[in-house]
Amino acid sequence: MLSIPRRRFLSSALIAGGAFGFSATMPAWARGAMSGSVRKGIDEVSGTSIDLAIGRGQFSTGGRSGGAIAVNGTVPGPLVRLREGQDVRLNVTNNLDEDSSIHWHGILLPFQFDGVPGVAFPGIKPGETFTAPFKVRQSGTYWWHSHSGLQEQAGHYGPIIVDPAGKDPVAFDREYIVLLSEFTPMHPHVIMKKLKQQGGGYFNYQQGTATDDYPLSGKERRMWSKMRMMATDILDVTASTYTYLINGHGPADNLELLYNPGERVRLRIINGSAMTFFNLRIPGLPMTVVQADGQNVVPVETDELQIGVAETYDVVVRPTADKAFTFVAESMDRSGMGVATLAPRAGMRAEVPALRDPPILTMADMGMGGMDHGASGGGMDQNMDHSKMSAEDMAAMDMPGMDMSGGGDMAGMDMGGMDMSGMKMRDTSMLPPDVKVGPGLDMVSMGAPDRMGYPGLGLDNVEHRVLNYQQLAALTPGKEKRTASRKMEIHLTGNMERYMWSLDGRKFSAVSDDPIRFAYNERVRVKLVNDTMMAHPIHLHGHFFELVNGQDNQPLKHTVIVQPGSSATFDLTADEVGDWAFHCHLLYHMHSGMFQIVTVASPSGAQS
Repeated sequence: MLSIPRRRFLSSALIAGGAFGFSATMPAWARGAMSGSVRKGIDEVSGTSIDLAIGRGQFSTGGRSGGAIAVNGTVPGPLVRLREGQDVRLNVTNNLDEDSSIHWHGILLPFQFDGVPGVAFPGIKPGETFTAPFKVRQSGTYWWHSHSGLQEQAGHYGPIIVDPAGKDPVAFDREYIVLLSEFTPMHPHVIMKKLKQQGGGYFNYQQGTATDDYPLSGKERRMWSKMRMMATDILDVTASTYTYLINGHGPADNLELLYNPGERVRLRIINGSAMTFFNLRIPGLPMTVVQADGQNVVPVETDELQIGVAETYDVVVRPTADKAFTFVAESMDRSGMGVATLAPRAGMRAEVPALRDPPILTMADMGMGGMDHGASGGGMDQNMDHSKMSAEDMAAMDMPGMDMSGGGDMAGMDMGGMDMSGMKMRDTSMLPPDVKVGPGLDMVSMGAPDRMGYPGLGLDNVEHRVLNYQQLAALTPGKEKRTASRKMEIHLTGNMERYMWSLDGRKFSAVSDDPIRFAYNERVRVKLVNDTMMAHPIHLHGHFFELVNGQDNQPLKHTVIVQPGSSATFDLTADEVGDWAFHCHLLYHMHSGMFQIVTVASPSGAQS
């Protein structure tokens, strides 16, 4: 029995009890016809029939103001609260002047209700209502968002909590949703245009210069320049354009999470952003991770964790002192942060830490960590761990045959005593034959080591504990005991300068008629190889997969970060019939073509 009622929403938002009805007596915002300001915060809707209305309005925070797409009048939209085992009807009315949709991220349901236009259904036309009826088959923390155009960037997203049918294995006294996102007054299609026409570095105000303070030697700077790459290429869109939000509140809004000292406070953290990885910490207060992507894990205590776009983590904290703590959601490139305060009384504040120095990419992010360099000679110690090597470390080595020009031969290139006359950043001979080689592929990972134990860019040298995937283990053993009957390798490919993104060298428009096919109930081991220097959060709709992370009880997830120049492997049991989206969850990468369809045949062999 909980000692106090669970807090089921956050911020100044009002509770919207039960399901909405669309009658003439409902306020305009509930019908989606918003002409004024969009409210910040999260309402709650529940029941067996839940109504959601999509509309437009104006959103403001931190001195920035612009148009937004809200659901039931708020950004984020309302918390959809369900219970495991219940039957529910989710009714979505589109009051926009364009098509829309809602994808129920992480929720298991028939594919025709999954909410992906062109894959699962045709979309929701203006003025129409779409209904998704299904039985709730799980519990945990999830979220919902648009899968139409770039509406997700404009505010079309919200949380889902599914309470377990039985006793929750996580003990807590109070809970909060912590939904991370971004706001920009710039129209998302303008952002896409600038990225496409002016290069992936357009929004990066932290690029290297001749007088910057980055710990790069002259040799390293010349090497990066000759490769036509940036060591500071961390995030495509940054705080130069974004204000980072927690439950719709910017850092200046003084968002409070109140608690009583000694309480176990459960934070249901959702990364509902379009493009931002966040590094999460509460200085002075450890976090115990109890759930990842809605699935219970063996508790892990840590001081910081990186959360990729579309991932969720539930953590429990227990502040015993009568003091305030700052919840920090620092963007991975450290250009900005979202901020909230955990406090025993309203108005209390804790120090907000300064932004840390921006991280820089290393040779490991080119795929050189774990590479077998002995095959090409050069006297390199094959037992060395190159995963943390800087360019200067590599520059001290004799590496004959290495051409890092991104394509052509640069025989005799002098990089501080490093002979790199044959190594190619785009050695396409290393690719399997099913990867298409073309202008959309500017790099091939040379080693693509598994980096499940890597905590994330910029977090490998901090002095405190940081979570990594190898620490995650399922709380209960999985039912699937079979080994994989076949293996599959999928390459994440791109050209940053041209802002082209794809899977296996093919953007979605070129592969929509050639999906990834699985037999029903087939057990497959899938290896994702990242041939780019950016981290990609890869999401599979309709399924949970098991991370191959060295644990006996492999954790279930629906989204996995594949580190730059690295690989990640998961085991999948394809037991959900239908057509499912499979894509990078960085919105502008997906929009540019890093998207595929996974087809799972029906048990009879006929497509559902």
